[in-house]
Amino acid sequence: MAGKGYAWVVSWLRLSPAAVDAVLASGLFMATVAALRGPIGHDPALLLPLHAALVLPLVWRRRAPMTVFCCVAGAAFVQWVCDVRIPTDVTLLLALYAVAAYSTRRRTLLAFAMLEFGVLLATLRWSVHDRGTGTFVSLSAMATAAMVLGLNMRSRRDRLAALEDRAVRLERERDQQAQLAVAGERARIAREMHDIVTHNLSVMVALADGAAFAQRQSPERAAGAMRQVSATGRQAITDMRRFLGVLRADEPDALRHPMPGIGRLPALVEQVRAAGLPTRLSMTGDPAPVPAAAQLTVYRLVQEALTNTLKHAGASARAEVRIGCAPEEVTVTVTDDGAGAVSVPDPARRAGHGLHGMRERAAVYGGRLTAGPLPGGGWQVAAVLTLTTPEEL
Repeated sequence: MAGKGYAWVVSWLRLSPAAVDAVLASGLFMATVAALRGPIGHDPALLLPLHAALVLPLVWRRRAPMTVFCCVAGAAFVQWVCDVRIPTDVTLLLALYAVAAYSTRRRTLLAFAMLEFGVLLATLRWSVHDRGTGTFVSLSAMATAAMVLGLNMRSRRDRLAALEDRAVRLERERDQQAQLAVAGERARIAREMHDIVTHNLSVMVALADGAAFAQRQSPERAAGAMRQVSATGRQAITDMRRFLGVLRADEPDALRHPMPGIGRLPALVEQVRAAGLPTRLSMTGDPAPVPAAAQLTVYRLVQEALTNTLKHAGASARAEVRIGCAPEEVTVTVTDDGAGAVSVPDPARRAGHGLHGMRERAAVYGGRLTAGPLPGGGWQVAAVLTLTTPEEL
């Protein structure tokens, strides 16, 4: 029980600097009164007020250090005038320490000069004939030590405050970086979802239109087109669930599909052909050394470009996809002849969010992407992805 009480007292004193100063002043007052019991008993009207004036101002040493020092110095000067020698003058060192620790350097030097002047006066009155030089040097050394200790304490406190401020700023920067990472991840998810949903919906719309057109004349072709619509929709759901990380245990088929890459381009082209856009694919080089993330970027670029072709090139257009794989870079070119489109291509129709997302994907690999109408009609999307890192370059 006593241990808990002591711990509570210590905790209270740590949390209250004013209480610590009050306890210090009170303890010093009682200790010095006991030491001066004899002299105070002979002349209590003079010594007791001087003693209190030297000790009690220390209660406010943190809140008003210079004022406390001036009060203590004034009491010491009255003591000098009255020619009274008491050991309570040690409070001058405590007051100087407080000025050095809690006030400015200019005030610290001023207080030190005042104390040195007081040391000189005390030496001249009480020790000029009895080792005066030694007394002056020793008292000056104590004053210097008190000032240096106070300055060191203030430097340590300022350093701790700077470290705390730095920690706060680092934590704030960490939170900002986390927010930027979240924003970047959201943008990446938005691009992926845009590619998945837009492409598959465009294919499904084209297949549904073809099925409706062939329903009476060729029911078998209409049924095949609707089966392709169903398969495309299932594939879109699978890609979305896999990308968002919400696959369930009862969907093992989704787990068997890797993230799309260059190897999935023939299937993508076949899907576009089934939607009614004749498309030719040509690949050069070995895609195996290309990183998986870069292959996903290539797949998404081709997917987005073919989706735009389905939507804007016209019913009788043809498309061509060319992929070139090299150790240093991958080139992607998607062109269409735009045979069924209007005679003058409208760049605004194709310069939507998809094109912006394609440029961002290419920029991730330090590459470049160009998109625009061809001189003889049609549209071309060309991208170059750099596979080497800056260190390797």
